[in-house]
Order: sequence, then structure tokens, then C-alpha cells
Amino acid sequence: MRAIQITEFGGPEVLRAVDLPDPQAGPGQVLLEVSAAGVNYADTHAVEDSYLSRTILPLVPGAEVVGRTADGRRLVALTDHGGYAQRAAVQEALAHEVPDGVTDGQALALVVQGLTAWHLLRTSARLAPGESVVVHAAAGGTGSLAVQLARHFGAGRVIATASSEEKRKLALELGADAAVDPSPEGLKERLVEANGGHRVDVVLEMTGGPVFDASLEALAPFGRLVAYGMASRTPPTPVQAAQLMARSRAVVGFWLMHCLGRPGMYAEPMAELMRMTADGLLEPRVGGVYGLTEAARAHEDLRARRTVGKLLLDPSR
Repeated sequence: MRAIQITEFGGPEVLRAVDLPDPQAGPGQVLLEVSAAGVNYADTHAVEDSYLSRTILPLVPGAEVVGRTADGRRLVALTDHGGYAQRAAVQEALAHEVPDGVTDGQALALVVQGLTAWHLLRTSARLAPGESVVVHAAAGGTGSLAVQLARHFGAGRVIATASSEEKRKLALELGADAAVDPSPEGLKERLVEANGGHRVDVVLEMTGGPVFDASLEALAPFGRLVAYGMASRTPPTPVQAAQLMARSRAVVGFWLMHCLGRPGMYAEPMAELMRMTADGLLEPRVGGVYGLTEAARAHEDLRARRTVGKLLLDPSR
């Protein structure tokens, strides 16, 4: 089969197309003929070995695939790796049937990014009706879904940040009440102004560095900042306990891998997200489809913030 493999760590340039033996389905696994593979920002970290879990070489990247089994079932699945390929062996327990009303691209948008957005709001932030929510990178895969879910879950005000006027317009179309520039300088003030002069209750933060710092400063008493990424690759200023106590603020970390295998944290939210999508209540956005051999370009575009929504790889080209 054709696949993308890395044999050394680095940037997009280390992603190379190769021919590899077909994977074999082991106990509890099923083999999928992959129709599309998802591209996530975490993949860019895995390729340079800066992710939360260590990367072992050689590696076929890719944490999610959609495709068909030999008996014709259409499944979307989370994987440890191996997604950037024409075939993938996946765990049955992490595979989910895709309803007819959901496209391959929409299904892939729900596996990592949809589940992440759901848990950021429900599990980590414990969003209460009427609370204000800031969604950084609101035009991206996770952010675009978080904006919509926050609205469905009863947020009083949804404030988006995005790096261009076009992306801010998209966030407003998806249901945000306001959209602002995410540049660190003056960010705290822009968030407070967008919330009618009040500090905010919840921030979903995946940039790190000074954006994290400004977001923390914008929190109201009992506000929660949920950190789920560090796209800038710059750590924020270390948080001191006294800072949190002084304003009754909380900083919560989230990593989707901790949801796997826990009752009620994978299949059930996936089923809810699939139903919402099939019913037209949730609109996962596919932002770009690349050929499998264009994986490096997909990573370049993602890292350069040239993309919106969910990025896919097409193994047929």
C-alpha cells in the first residue's frame, strides 16, 4: 500500500510517500480500506517529536481514518498512528458507524476535534447556561465546532478569536456573538470589551505563550481557562497558586487520550455529535482535501494558519 512515513524528526519536509506492506488486523481490530484520513495540529508535533507522547521511528502519522471494512461497513476510527495510508488496522472499540447523513469529511471532523470541543465544554470547563465563552482559533477544526457547541450548550455569549478578517467572519457565521483579533498586545482588553465590559467565564486556549497569559488575565472570578494545545510552541508564563486564589480562577489541562476507555467519554459523545450533524444542528467544516502525497503541503498550510475547518488526505491520489 501507499503511505506517508517519517524516518527522522523535523518539519513537513520529513513526510515522505513510500510503499509499505498492508497492515494486518490483530485481536479486537478491523481492517479499513481508507477513503480519507484526518490531519490534526497534533500531527505536526508528532512529526517533530514535541507531542505529549513520544514518537517512535519509523512512523506512519495520522490519528483518524474513515473507510470501509471488507463486509461494507463505513466506520470512522481513532488510531494511535497509521492514518496516512491506503489501509489501516483500527481498534473495534474506537471505531464508530457513520450514518448515511454524515459525509466522510464531517465524520473525521468529529473524531478528534469534535470530541475535543465537546469535552472542553462539558467535561473540563463544565459550562453553565448563560456563561461567556472565548474560543481561540475559532475558524479551525476544533474551534469551529466549539463555537457551535457552546451555543447549543447554552452559552450566554460566545467570543471568537481568529487571525484574519475572513476567519472572523466565518466564526460569526457559525454562531459567535463577537470575533476579535488574537494578537497578544491588547488581547485582554479586547476580550473584556467583546463581553460588554465584563471579564469572561470560560476560555478554550490552544496557542500558549502570551495569548495564554492575556486570556488568564481576562478571566472573571470562578472563571476557567482550559488549555488543550500550544500551537505557538512557546510556553506561557508559569502560573502561581496565589494568582489563581486572588481571583478564584482555574487553569485546567485537557488531552483527549485520557477519555479513551473511560465509560461514557467516547462512544456516547460521538453518537451525540453524529446525531447533531445528521440532523443539521452541527456543521463540521471541511477546509481542504489534499492528496496523500501532498501531506507535507497540508502540514505547511496548517502551521502557517492558511487553513480553516478540517483538513483531509485522499489516499487515492
